Amino acid sequence: MKMVTAIIRPEKLQNVKDALKDIGINGMTITHVYGRGKQGGLKFTTRAGEIVVDELEKTKIEMVIEDDSLVDKAVDTIVEHAKTGKPGDGRIIVTPVERFVRIRPEPEPPKGEQKPSE
Repeated sequence: MKMVTAIIRPEKLQNVKDALKDIGINGMTITHVYGRGKQGGLKFTTRAGEIVVDELEKTKIEMVIEDDSLVDKAVDTIVEHAKTGKPGDGRIIVTPVERFVRIRPEPEPPKGEQKPSE
């Protein structure tokens, strides 16, 4: 079981989500984040002078993939659908997951059955 974390351009989010859904990955957490990589931000020159934007807007996608055989496919799918070929395309981090717990109510047992006691 692995956690795949991808930092991508915000405008690529829908493409990546659709492509991941096509390979059977639906569950994910999406966070809007700011950061910078090797390029160190952007510099603009205007009449008023130079403007430096140190941190750029990015989108972080986190997903726990329980089936290890899907991890490489997920990574390849993200790269294929997030890549522009320009600096700032992002990065993908894959880490092991020791434990994964879903927080949701147990389904109601059929009528007449009792829930197991805790």
